[in-house]
Amino acid sequence: MAIETPYRAIFCDLLTDQTLDILPLRDVSFDDYIGKAGSLSGTVPIPDKAIADRVKKVREGRTAVYLERGGDLWWGGIVWTSTLQSSGRGVLTLGIQAATFDSYAGRRRIRTDITYDTPTDQLEIARRLWRELDVQTYPDAPAGEEPRRLGITFGNEIPKFQKTASWRKGDETVYLEALDQLAATENGFEHQILVYRDPVTGQRIRQLRIGEPKIVTGATDLVFDRPGVILSYSFPYDATRGGTTAVARGASTNANAAAESRPIFSGTQYASDLLVDGWPLIDLSSDHNEISDQLALDSVAATELAQARGAVVIPSISIHLGGIVPPALLGRVARIRITDEWYSQGLDARYRIIGVKITPPERGRADTAELYLEEA
Repeated sequence: MAIETPYRAIFCDLLTDQTLDILPLRDVSFDDYIGKAGSLSGTVPIPDKAIADRVKKVREGRTAVYLERGGDLWWGGIVWTSTLQSSGRGVLTLGIQAATFDSYAGRRRIRTDITYDTPTDQLEIARRLWRELDVQTYPDAPAGEEPRRLGITFGNEIPKFQKTASWRKGDETVYLEALDQLAATENGFEHQILVYRDPVTGQRIRQLRIGEPKIVTGATDLVFDRPGVILSYSFPYDATRGGTTAVARGASTNANAAAESRPIFSGTQYASDLLVDGWPLIDLSSDHNEISDQLALDSVAATELAQARGAVVIPSISIHLGGIVPPALLGRVARIRITDEWYSQGLDARYRIIGVKITPPERGRADTAELYLEEA
């Protein structure tokens, strides 16, 4: 007997957000992150022709899917691929793969000149990029038709830092890459598309959320204990991904075509406190072909070193999902309290949730979430 999942899969037209259908979705797994698009996978069973006709409304690249739990939206994104499959016994299913709305910025390219020669609030630059990729305009659009939109809304975050930036028509820069370039510089920001229901109208909202420098949600800490709601935990330390020095390489500025072309590069950035403490020199390097400014490269190298100092660790905990766990987990601060053989005196530390992977209940498996953390 199939277990009733607490999640409803709502399929909608991507541009109008009109509901197409609510379909059963099995073998579901979904995740979301700060800093990259989340994903969803699942299978729609097709037991008869009536269900088949309904499932045919799901069209790749044109359909949005939301997962709703207890009236709250826990996940939203775009169906990008599907696989119709028939088993040896003639059982039909449609497997779907979707990604959060952030992924749309990875499918659009900048095809107009965007230039900010004078320092401008970086959040306004980020919002302009999303406004431009949101609008669906094309030469053969019906006369008088209003431009269709993906429907991204914007928050009221107050800008703190100003930047210069430029992208040129013809370079075919992906919008998501442009956003990440801007965000990766010193005093940068984090961005994410949040989905939720308007508490008054009940309308589904897709909102660009920006944190400068980090996205932080909620005024109070979530508390997770072991023994208690924490099922398991992992603290992986990886010195192969970290370093104590960093250099960022940029575009080639050689105007002489006959001479060797070499990129400009930042000054070497050092984690001096780690080196004084006894760490060896471990070098980090990155390439940014779109950056031709020395100071910008210095800023990028400093930011990358700050994010990967010494040994990189991304702790995670696995928890039971229950009434105390809200849907908007990304950016929340969690207080982790663990007492066991390793933490015999007890661990009591605060972490920010930067990633969530949820596994809905199936046969013999409870509704659980894996939370990926960084020090708060």
